[in-house]
Amino acid sequence: MSTPPLRCAVIGVGHLGKWHAAKYAQLPDTELVAVVDSNAATAQEIASQHGCDAVLDHRNLLGKVDAVSIATPTTLHYAIARDFLDVGCHVLLEKPITTTIEEAEALNQLAEERGVVLQVGHLERFNAALQRLMENPLNPRFIECHRLAPFKPRATDVSVVLDLMIHDIDIILDLVDSPLTEVRASGASILTHDIDIANARLEFADGCVANVTSSRVSTKSERRMRIFQPHGYASVDFQNRILAVHHLGDDDPGTGVPEIDSEEWAFDASDALLVEIQSFVGAVRGEHPVVVSGRAGQRALEAATQITDLVYANLNVLTRAANRSTAGDDE
Repeated sequence: MSTPPLRCAVIGVGHLGKWHAAKYAQLPDTELVAVVDSNAATAQEIASQHGCDAVLDHRNLLGKVDAVSIATPTTLHYAIARDFLDVGCHVLLEKPITTTIEEAEALNQLAEERGVVLQVGHLERFNAALQRLMENPLNPRFIECHRLAPFKPRATDVSVVLDLMIHDIDIILDLVDSPLTEVRASGASILTHDIDIANARLEFADGCVANVTSSRVSTKSERRMRIFQPHGYASVDFQNRILAVHHLGDDDPGTGVPEIDSEEWAFDASDALLVEIQSFVGAVRGEHPVVVSGRAGQRALEAATQITDLVYANLNVLTRAANRSTAGDDE
């Protein structure tokens, strides 16, 4: 007996949500029932492309779908996800999970009580290069990350920490099997009134340290992570899907110094969003655990919030110092 397709919907079909809709529409084991957007023209346009209903209010779908993707602005995540989780609907929620830790905790508790899947859309977890790296056990001692991008007005509703850095935070917290013990951070506002560039140092109980830099005001794009561990290191180029692994080999007969053995894998362009949604559907069907659970999303938000608060605190100190200096000059 064949399994009926999952009845799915996408809430928010703007820049990212429209791609969620396209993936559900193409999968053989899902039925895109509807798309929801507060902009009627946008909802109708995407619905027409996929032959589904256009809906203006997500509440009209409660109890009528099995699973949803929520790709609205972050400020709306909590209220919408809560409504669907409460009626037993599985939720794929774009990152960051919510605006506050309290909201994230409430959603996770609700999902656990209702026995439904809550997955967070940390898309970089489905990058082919990272997935290949994760096939073998890792023992990170030092991690260095650079995630740089030119300025784009679209994502300025949140700081660079929640927009870009949170990708690396999520991956680091998954790689390092040890509690986070200390965070240091600094940053600056360049083109917006929020944090546009930030650096954070994360220290873990097992001695591992991660240094993370993110910028949305760079002249180039770069998404790279280096993981140093005993006797070798790995480099993940997320942007070009390249994994390079370097490790100690045999001693050189002439010098007695160990040789460095290197391997590199370049992966073809793949549809990470499609893989993410397929993984979500598989988790809903009980085929495997959730790759990026709501708890993982909350953990990343907690660290990102701590980093953000530290950056704001440091900026306030600098502002007060500058004001004092100006006042002194005036005198």
